[in-house]
Amino acid sequence: METPTSQASDDPREIVVHNVLKAADRLGLDSEMRTLLNMPFREVRVEIPLRMDNGSLRVFVGYRVQHSGVRGPAKGGIRYHPSTGLNEVRALAAAMTWKTSLVNLPFGGAKGGINVDPKELSITELQRLTRGYIRRIHLLLGPYRDVPAPDMNTNAQVMTWIFDEYSAHHGYTPACVTGKPVELGGSLGREAATGRGVFCVTEALLQDLRLPMAGARVAIQGFGNVGSFAARFFAEAGAIVIAVSDVIGGVFNPLGLDVRALLEHVRATHSVSRFAAGKAISNEDLLAVDCDILIPAALQCVITKENAPKVRARVIAEAANLPTTPEADEILTRRGVHILPDVLTNAGGVTVSYFEWAQNLQQVFWEEERVNTDMHKILTRAYRQVAEMASMGKISLREAAYTIAVDRVARAERLRGT
Repeated sequence: METPTSQASDDPREIVVHNVLKAADRLGLDSEMRTLLNMPFREVRVEIPLRMDNGSLRVFVGYRVQHSGVRGPAKGGIRYHPSTGLNEVRALAAAMTWKTSLVNLPFGGAKGGINVDPKELSITELQRLTRGYIRRIHLLLGPYRDVPAPDMNTNAQVMTWIFDEYSAHHGYTPACVTGKPVELGGSLGREAATGRGVFCVTEALLQDLRLPMAGARVAIQGFGNVGSFAARFFAEAGAIVIAVSDVIGGVFNPLGLDVRALLEHVRATHSVSRFAAGKAISNEDLLAVDCDILIPAALQCVITKENAPKVRARVIAEAANLPTTPEADEILTRRGVHILPDVLTNAGGVTVSYFEWAQNLQQVFWEEERVNTDMHKILTRAYRQVAEMASMGKISLREAAYTIAVDRVARAERLRGT
């Protein structure tokens, strides 16, 4: 297999390779190690026949990519989206390897998904599809092999079906998946964990920059689980959320949005659009809003070389996976924008997933205060390590994060004699 080459791109797989190879250059890694670090351990594609409620048969395509298990079981979400494909899943699986390594969890990286628009399925069809997918891949999963979690368009209910289907083949195994309801072994604090982590890491950066959180203007692209919880935590800390958006549209108010009222509006209408106390705004326009903190919390590759010059935020906190292309990264860094990389910023979810996995293996239960306190400790420690390396090496936070993460995985590869 050829050694991967670094290419700036809006291809998510190339973005990860680009960042890894920059770290490899700093670490002086040889070509064989570069190949190992960028090569997935296992890739699976499955066809899932589904009997629809109307009696017709449809076949959906599912994927599971295990990028690395050298530091522990593979760990990563399962997403349901019509754009899901092998290249995307490869990229996100690799990103999970670097994320778990950076925050020093005993996991590798994986990702999975089904090419489907879940809005087009009934709840019973979605359950049958989920169970069919797990029947196809359950031999590759397990508490010490590969532990899925929620991702885009999946939730605690989907994780419950996975837990139940896996247990039907292997016996009662709550540690086979995380993000479950608390009643079935899920962890307190898991639902809010990613959004809480975004706030935690951003707060640490603002303290270093000597910028106050109170009064900071925040714009959030994506108002799903992560974006909505992040909005709540920033508002509670005194920040002013001035713009939010979702797949349908967005809303903007330079004086600030009432986050509590907005959350009620979303519960009632399933979208932030048409919120009365603000002006309609597009997802693209939100990225150019004059703000202090921009939080991309939706899809990958939304900040590109075309729109990066229009970004007016002082800080970008990457709550989504791979939201910034390398070309945009360079433009923003030259302009002095501080970018908190996704592998650090959105690591709260996998951190609390680790806590859930550990609780399930030991059959113990943690109070929410312990969950939140320990997550804060892990994320702030990781941030401090990244910030110190960035300062000493005069490099960006992203370069520092990948250097730390890649070094840990490379050391594990050598020690295990791969």
